[in-house]
Amino acid sequence: MRDHLGRASALLAIVTAAAALLGTAPRAKAATVARADRPSGTIGGERLASRGEIVPAGVRRPPKTKAAAYLVADADTGDVLAAKDPHGHYRPASTLKALTAITLIPKLDKKRVVRPSPEACNEEGSAVGLVPKPIYTVEDLFRALLMVSGNDAANALAEANGGMRKTLAEMNQVARRLQAYDTVAKTPSGLDRPGQRSSAYDLALIARAGLAMPDFRRYVSTKVAKFPAPKGHYEIANHNRLLGRYQGMIGVKNGWTSKALGSFVGAATRNGHTIIVVIMRHPGWFWDEVADLLDWGFAVRGKVTPVGTLVPPLSETPSPSPAPVQALPAASAAPAVPPAAQAPAPAVRSSGERSPMAFAVPAAGGALALVGLLAAYRLRRARRTARE
Repeated sequence: MRDHLGRASALLAIVTAAAALLGTAPRAKAATVARADRPSGTIGGERLASRGEIVPAGVRRPPKTKAAAYLVADADTGDVLAAKDPHGHYRPASTLKALTAITLIPKLDKKRVVRPSPEACNEEGSAVGLVPKPIYTVEDLFRALLMVSGNDAANALAEANGGMRKTLAEMNQVARRLQAYDTVAKTPSGLDRPGQRSSAYDLALIARAGLAMPDFRRYVSTKVAKFPAPKGHYEIANHNRLLGRYQGMIGVKNGWTSKALGSFVGAATRNGHTIIVVIMRHPGWFWDEVADLLDWGFAVRGKVTPVGTLVPPLSETPSPSPAPVQALPAASAAPAVPPAAQAPAPAVRSSGERSPMAFAVPAAGGALALVGLLAAYRLRRARRTARE
């Protein structure tokens, strides 16, 4: 009887070890790669790891704001002048449209004519009023995206780029290239979705990248524009309340949802210098606070030791992380996993041939399950015999 017990226990141990070899090892490898993709330490400097307010010495403190997180930076040098919870994860609302824009502006011909789908035209939330007719150029849609925060325009641009999944995958790739590791895009519009997030630091990186694009600067700084309609056109006006009111204001984007509350990323230029201000999760009217933070940034730039830095983009997009064991389609929406693992490598080869592992692993898993059941049965039988 002891022999029965010993053989059954040994068989069960072998099954457990084999399952660990096939199941645990790939997950450990993926975690290691995910950590390797993201540099160690806090992006932008160790002081930016703080959840509280981070201010430079020797100057007056920044003006107060009700925002849960904020950041003030010199866009020219990349110096972060002050911040609060800069890497905290918050819902970005429509400020995420800045990432949509910098992803798609280099890819889409602005003169191309687009016919939005009925689904795009009927998107919830703020809209420019699209109809499913081929009367819009890509440039019209970018104006609607960045001036009046059109969620319908965001979806229409994603369709023009080949679809929602493809666009979201590319948005997350661009975020990784910018080292915006706090950002996960689940919609091109910024409408709240589980797992979607960004940070004050990341929004500053995204805005800085956008300001380097002439078309982006032109769209976000346009106050009023004509927009096509089935019969003629109508005027749209920029939602940024500081345009024309704050000296040197360029843009960039404001946002609000009931879950995200108010958010804003913007920039202004004075005397050849540009300051970026980001706020996230503000409970009310934030425009005056943004103006005060911009004033403070212009007053102290070049006079203080920065509390951090806006890192430059990577020279090229990092290699994607390994895929899970199951075969996945090459173009899939960004999963809710750590940001560095947003673009898993597909388990399907470019020729259309499936990787042998796509078949071998499920088969091995089935065999292991069968052996495991047999081992458990024998172990229970041996124990029962021993008790009798």
